[in-house]
Amino acid sequence: MRIGNGDDHVSASRKRLVFAYYITGHGFGHATRVVEVVRHLIDAGHNVHVVTGAPDFVFTTEIQSPNLHIRRVLLDCGAVQADALTVDRLASLEKYSKTAVEPRASILATEVEWLNSIKADLVVSDVVPVACRAAADAGIRSVCVTNFSWDFIYAEYVMAAGYHRRSIVWQIAEDYSQCEFLLRLPGYCPMPAFRDVIDVPLVVRRLHKSRMEVRKDLGIGNEVKLVIFNFGGQPAGWNLKEEFLPAGWRCLVAARILQDTAVGRNYASDKFSGSRRLRDAIVLGYQLQRAPGREVSIPDWYRLAENEVGLHPALPSGGQIEKGALMESCIEDFEILHGELHGLSDTVAFLKSLSGLGQGIYSGSSTEKRQLRDHIAAAGLFNWEEEIFVARAPGRLDVMGGIADYSGSLVLQMPIREACHVAVQRNPPSKHKLWKHALARQNADEPTPLLQIVSYGSELNNRAPTFDMDLSDFMDGDQPITYEKAYKYFAQDPSQKWAAYVAGTIVVLMSELGVSSAVPEGKGVSSSAAVEVATMSAIAAAHGLNILPRDLALLCQKVENHIVGAPCGVMDQMTSACGEANKLLAMVCQPAEVKELVVIPTHTRFWGIDSGIRHSVGGADYGSVRIGTFMGRKVIKSTASVLLSESLTNRNTPQSDSGINSDEFEEHGIELLRAEASLDYLCNLSTQRYEAVYAKNIPEQMLGETFLEKYTDHDDSVTVIDSKCEYGVRAPAKHPIYENFRVKAFKSLLTAARTDEQLSSLGELMYQCHYSYNDCGLGSDGTDRLVKLVQEMQHHRLSQNENGSLFGAKITGGGSGGSVCIMGKNCVQSSQDILEIQQRYKAATGFLPHIFEGSSPGAGKFGYLKEVDPIEISSDLCRWVGERITNK
Repeated sequence: MRIGNGDDHVSASRKRLVFAYYITGHGFGHATRVVEVVRHLIDAGHNVHVVTGAPDFVFTTEIQSPNLHIRRVLLDCGAVQADALTVDRLASLEKYSKTAVEPRASILATEVEWLNSIKADLVVSDVVPVACRAAADAGIRSVCVTNFSWDFIYAEYVMAAGYHRRSIVWQIAEDYSQCEFLLRLPGYCPMPAFRDVIDVPLVVRRLHKSRMEVRKDLGIGNEVKLVIFNFGGQPAGWNLKEEFLPAGWRCLVAARILQDTAVGRNYASDKFSGSRRLRDAIVLGYQLQRAPGREVSIPDWYRLAENEVGLHPALPSGGQIEKGALMESCIEDFEILHGELHGLSDTVAFLKSLSGLGQGIYSGSSTEKRQLRDHIAAAGLFNWEEEIFVARAPGRLDVMGGIADYSGSLVLQMPIREACHVAVQRNPPSKHKLWKHALARQNADEPTPLLQIVSYGSELNNRAPTFDMDLSDFMDGDQPITYEKAYKYFAQDPSQKWAAYVAGTIVVLMSELGVSSAVPEGKGVSSSAAVEVATMSAIAAAHGLNILPRDLALLCQKVENHIVGAPCGVMDQMTSACGEANKLLAMVCQPAEVKELVVIPTHTRFWGIDSGIRHSVGGADYGSVRIGTFMGRKVIKSTASVLLSESLTNRNTPQSDSGINSDEFEEHGIELLRAEASLDYLCNLSTQRYEAVYAKNIPEQMLGETFLEKYTDHDDSVTVIDSKCEYGVRAPAKHPIYENFRVKAFKSLLTAARTDEQLSSLGELMYQCHYSYNDCGLGSDGTDRLVKLVQEMQHHRLSQNENGSLFGAKITGGGSGGSVCIMGKNCVQSSQDILEIQQRYKAATGFLPHIFEGSSPGAGKFGYLKEVDPIEISSDLCRWVGERITNK
């Protein structure tokens, strides 16, 4: 490296900068390459403070300048080695723990104070982890320069030494993630912790002797090709094979990038840096994820790496994750004619599973075959030469809002990583492949259009794996059957009621305009909405229908409300259709107006934990609470009508027949009463109006018969009041009014300044929501236990004067089981606490809960895939339904 006149060299800076350069304590190799970078920085007029365990002579023999400052401190230790190739893994981890982990707090305090005292402009690390963390704490930018990192090196040690040392790797990676970017040298290993990467050529010390002088000193003639293999501690007599010799090396001055960064210039690598970083993360991640509960141990840097390109860590390690390469390496059996994979590994896995259907090879015991019966059934459906349409829709994590959606509340929903994939193929009856029992119903002269559906995972969910029906059953003469008849049709056989979520989309499309899921069912993360949205998206794509995501969500709600018979609101379908990865969908459910997509702050993270108690919005508890809510609205509207009438006709009467003082009318205002007398959504009523005027008029409970006699109907088209049933009214009516206020407050706080008070306030709003669910009768022992475990963890840390990591939790979705949403800091400690909660829950209940973490795009962002070769729901419904939709 030399300073010259070219653009790649370091020029003198107008400002004298101060660099703090940290060097790992692993041997002298790092120090010797740092010397050359430091020399160029000093030649450019800057001050450099070197923090190292290496002797002074390593630097002073090359640099004689008052601008060089050496501080002898050892902040890491590298590897413990008997010789150059023998590493004591356990000893290395133990030594690092004593050197950098146990004294971590004092190290950080000391380094932050020192960095501030020298007024450092930039921290450079090669490659000391804690230096990056100290720089961040001091508010100073940092950069790393290296070809390997200790998180990757120690990851292999952990595999050999035991998982109890995994926290060392996570902490190192967390530290590295604080730096701005990595100047990556040749011969590098995977380094997933770094947010951005700039590749630079080899950094070497300057020459002191010419080539001829070196050969002369060694007594080697010019005709002999020579490479000097310099690797400390190796035995003599080694020979380097010719095929390993490097060619075409050159040097670029890395010091210039450091100088520009110190004065504020931003560097960014090429557009594939996110994919490259993910590839590296997968290599490291697979080493560390072989223990139970691994999904909650993935640290911040890994989650961010995979989400930059929308991937879940399920791909094989290695290989560039770029569009062309991904398609070629992972779905060789398909030619994608339309659409993109969006870097989604679950989509790749789905396509690969479908490609396996065409092989038709299913060997094994009868038990194994029974477990694969859904795959065996699907294998006979497709015509592999015809086009196949694939759609994808994620489940959702209900962060705030929940059951208040059908009362018009603002809701905040996050599309989760788990998603449903549906595949549709257009087959005319003459090419339809039929199961034997379906074939028996056919007329040989005139084949009847059929719908055949295969549901993956049926063995785990106690349902029939297949469903088939004549498509003519969807018709009543020349018109589609009514929603009521469709509901009765699918309700005949409980084991096949699941088919209503898929086939019901056809009925709705026919009426209004003229399927395999990885979302765990019954866990309160909207598996049903994901099935509906994915199915309708695939069918629409097959027919060439362009349905906007919002409109598609509203159509899917009709499937759930009228054909499945579940009285849900629309937030589930809207999130699945309109959501975006790593953002909260902020939507006012009146009926479905997306306000904005709220970016989740980098210091905040949300998890979902499954209680193991099956949840269903079609259950009696959910429906009863909804009825009670609409009863409450009717009481409020009726009360407002009475108040309005009396305020207009009897203003001067001190005391009205209803026992309410007329002065109160004037205070509230006639226009306000008019609005409340025609209240469409409970959430349009403020909390103070509810408490001041209406709360006292709403009964705690009410018999259905009594309500119907007094109010006639509750004005809800998707539920029916049972006259013999006693319904809670006050709590269900109060909940959405206060929940709407809580969600608005939560949204405002989420983007406020980052403090523990902010997180505590967000958590308090979540706890209030949870207990309000319980007041409505929608709690469960499992979800209460999970929320209590979060609170115990939170209170324990406070009692120990430790920084909090988890701050809030609440039941989600329709309640009565399902999952709990947890909010906490985006840090390693939070992930460790989530894992501990998972294990405590298992110890108490015997059930190991599933962890939901990460996010993915909604169906609208995904679009659809059209391809030639395999896929998974099959029928000639595309032609048959398409004709009716077109005619409609």
